[in-house]
Amino acid sequence: MKHKKLEDAALPQGATNESKVIKHQGGFAWDGAVRRIYKDEPGSWRSVTRTSLVGGSDGVPVPFHLRYFEVQTGGFSSLERHAHQHVIMVVRGHGEVVLGTRREALSFGDVVYIAPWEVHQFCNPQGPEPLGFLCMVPAQRDRPVAVKQDE
Repeated sequence: MKHKKLEDAALPQGATNESKVIKHQGGFAWDGAVRRIYKDEPGSWRSVTRTSLVGGSDGVPVPFHLRYFEVQTGGFSSLERHAHQHVIMVVRGHGEVVLGTRREALSFGDVVYIAPWEVHQFCNPQGPEPLGFLCMVPAQRDRPVAVKQDE
């Protein structure tokens, strides 16, 4: 049976629905993927970068986004919650995740599922290398809500 491909006219301008391979370049970098600062809002996070791999800025029309995050030694992501679920897989280093009221150690190969509205944060308190993880989220998602330490 032959499958019908999405027509280019149905895609947003600049988007393409072509299969592709994004070559790893070593050093946790990929062809055409730009490492960016984690968020525009400073103050709630420290020493984190985000690299979009599939979905989002590359124009691939998928129902999910796959990103790679790095948290440097002493760094942490925002303490936040949101309605959408997401999944991460640690691919580099060691660190910790805050999930609600608990804190758990993370290392290579660990997978974390974050349920809707769960308060969460990723931290790398000791190093010696960055905590790196792949993160998959829905393409259509709500904005995170910042949480204060005492909430």
